[in-house]
Amino acid sequence: MQTILFLCTGNYYRSRFAEHFFNHLARKQELNWRADSRGLALERGSKNIGAISHYAKSALAAHGIILTNQERYPQATLLEDFQKFTKIIAIDKSEHHSLMLERFPQWVENVEYWLVHDIDKTAANQALGEIEMNIMRIITELKN
Repeated sequence: MQTILFLCTGNYYRSRFAEHFFNHLARKQELNWRADSRGLALERGSKNIGAISHYAKSALAAHGIILTNQERYPQATLLEDFQKFTKIIAIDKSEHHSLMLERFPQWVENVEYWLVHDIDKTAANQALGEIEMNIMRIITELKN
């Protein structure tokens, strides 16, 4: 099984949506890939309530992906994660590159960076739509 790790700041909204959406599509396409997600700075998510953002839950539900009440809470990125996953994607280079330099400098160049801003800069539906497009592109690449 190949693995992909999605990173964002709080592991509450963008990376969690990416994880679930990727896994849903990978299962449908019968790909030998599985995603997980982590946060680079959980302490910055002090206003995050519950296990996962309601924006992420709603967008996933629109795709027929219903999460259980047992959904895990955000998890912090650990050094071991960079050794464990086949592919690692940080959702927003403008936000996450500096966090990578600060916390995991030896792994900065091993991460693919997208440019999907957080809710303070981009509306949730637009950001999640951009993540969807990026994931569909990845799924297509993995099928070929």
